[in-house]
Amino acid sequence: MLAASGVRVVGHGDRRRRARRRRLLWGGGEALVTVGVLLALLVVHQLWWTNREARRGAERQVQALEREWGSGNGRGAGPSSGPGPVSPGPSGATKRAPASRSSAVPVAAAPRGSQAYAVLDIPRLGLRVPVAEGVSKADVLDKGYVGHYRGTGQPGRAGNFALAGHRNTHGEPFRYLPRLRRGDAIEVETGTATYTYDVDQVLPQTSATDSGVIRPVPRSLDRPSYGYSSPGYYITLTTCTPEFTSRYRMAVWGKLVSVRPR
Repeated sequence: MLAASGVRVVGHGDRRRRARRRRLLWGGGEALVTVGVLLALLVVHQLWWTNREARRGAERQVQALEREWGSGNGRGAGPSSGPGPVSPGPSGATKRAPASRSSAVPVAAAPRGSQAYAVLDIPRLGLRVPVAEGVSKADVLDKGYVGHYRGTGQPGRAGNFALAGHRNTHGEPFRYLPRLRRGDAIEVETGTATYTYDVDQVLPQTSATDSGVIRPVPRSLDRPSYGYSSPGYYITLTTCTPEFTSRYRMAVWGKLVSVRPR
């Protein structure tokens, strides 16, 4: 309806529609703020809380293993006689150096499922973390542990001791795996010995289904220029790449260079 002056007169219906629009906009804004807060809390939980709790649990497990082994710091010097250090042979296999008495190189006992039975120590990364049997997220990886692929070798034995760990969240033990370089030390401590491997090759990226990287003689199926052709004493560390995704995998391979019995 128009007034005599030509100015439109706003009726009650127009005012009600505007009020409804304002309420809808206000409600929508509140919902967006609420969703944003919830997402922020989820990010905090994933990036801070899970790391904090997993690292605490992993540290307690390392201490428990050290107490069980009776070494105080998990680095027993070993007996004065027994197996000497091992050295790589020309084919990439590992041979034991002469010892003062004949004895087999000590090897870790077969662990139960999800059991923490070793400690992985990587000095360059400042990493010291439990190793548990299996790669279950709930029972192993999400606890901040490193998981041992079932069916692969064990420390000190011929073959491939293959491990997996989170790159991000839940303790993220392998977050800085790309920093490793050839010659860096990787130590695996058990109740019987400390096994030292030296980093030999780094596969920066392959598919998540590249099972060749954890075979007894590891070699990438997707990128066959990476890997080995001869049996030996290997260790493999695997994690997701790039960060905050699980689309690809990276692998670090090392060769056994010494064994120090407890």
